[in-house]
Amino acid sequence: MSLPGVAVGLLTLTGGRGAALAGGMARIAYDDRSAAAFAATRHLATDGLTSWRAAVARHLPTTAGARVLDLGAGTATWAAAFRAWYGLDVVAVEPSAAMRARAGYEAMVGGDAAALPLAAASLDGAWLSTVIHHLPDLPAVAAELRRTLRAGAPVLIRSVFPGRAGGISLFRWFPEALRVVASYPSVAEVCAAFESAGFAPVALEPVPQVSAPSLRTAADGLRRSAHTPLLLLDDADYARGVRRMRGAAARTPDVPVVDTMDLLVLR
Repeated sequence: MSLPGVAVGLLTLTGGRGAALAGGMARIAYDDRSAAAFAATRHLATDGLTSWRAAVARHLPTTAGARVLDLGAGTATWAAAFRAWYGLDVVAVEPSAAMRARAGYEAMVGGDAAALPLAAASLDGAWLSTVIHHLPDLPAVAAELRRTLRAGAPVLIRSVFPGRAGGISLFRWFPEALRVVASYPSVAEVCAAFESAGFAPVALEPVPQVSAPSLRTAADGLRRSAHTPLLLLDDADYARGVRRMRGAAARTPDVPVVDTMDLLVLR
């Protein structure tokens, strides 16, 4: 596998997600409690996403009216951003009723990633944000995206991948959570699964974002049930991480928390 633009940067777990999107067991179920935590704490400020806006525009068709899928859309903040930034027609597919209820985005439907409620060859691109680790059957998802995407349309995957998480802000305070990330699909595993449906990797690049105005703000707003790696920790490890994070926040000046996540692009 050969990928241009491979680099490791600071990463953080923030953004979109998914649950039970392709049959089998997802890592966590987004019920009312976890959906409320997600909606309250996992949204990024638009002015902190300048680099993401530019990165997406490099790979996703941004002609006004182009139709794009936001798969595992959560509360559809990325769908709304793409519509505002580029004038795209974004359909958001989200299986969790609790998440959809908090979305406030009209072009949103319930659906399964392996059986999308969309016509064949009807999409100009697909966006998956922090959702790939919730999909238990990646080849089935890749096949369904191949069915619904037009020829040559890209798949953009925003994620944290095993072996590429050394600088994740969250993991500085919760290093035990790296054990959870180690079980996520790797870049190579995602590429292999999508290769079975005729996709090939064309880019892997780190994209910075402002995740919080300060570490103190991030610590005060932390909600365990909004983060898969934290929810899967035992209570003692989580409590130790909270103490580390709050201690660091008390010693750190109020400067923005800047992190970087990977963007994997396949066509």
